[in-house]
Amino acid sequence: MVASADGLDATPIPFVVSDDVGSVRMHVARPNSIWRHAPCDALLIVPVTDAYVSPSWYPSKAADGRVVPTWNYEVVHVTGRLHARDDGAWVLQQINDLTDTNEAALVHAWSVNDAPADYIAKLQRGIVGIELAVTGVTAKRKLSQNKPEADQAGVVVGLESAGLRGSDCVRRAMLAE
Repeated sequence: MVASADGLDATPIPFVVSDDVGSVRMHVARPNSIWRHAPCDALLIVPVTDAYVSPSWYPSKAADGRVVPTWNYEVVHVTGRLHARDDGAWVLQQINDLTDTNEAALVHAWSVNDAPADYIAKLQRGIVGIELAVTGVTAKRKLSQNKPEADQAGVVVGLESAGLRGSDCVRRAMLAE
């Protein structure tokens, strides 16, 4: 997310983080206006997981009824200076790194080199690289830590049975804590 004279601008972007966490490399379609704001300060929001928590899952609800719905989540905020990288070699390296990172766990991993070079070159002209020089990383986690153990256990059971979006990830995070 970036702020400009026209207001806030944000877009979901796949990315690769450097080994030293000093930079985050991304790319966007050339028509996406995010890259045109650079250089500028920016915020990258990385949602890890989230899920709705029903007050009906708290055993304490029966005691006094003083419960309300909430949301459990894990998120990382990365701040820094955004720079546009409209350089073919830089963009190709970012595409390869992003692909290799995401294909690594697959049995039949695909590589950018599997596609015809002229096809990749044509598509590459339609994108612009952007890089966030990281100045800060803040991880936030709200997993019912403020609740008694019985209510936390109730949330885990509720999440196990709810089947709602994010429920399984939040439940696993809560159990790991």
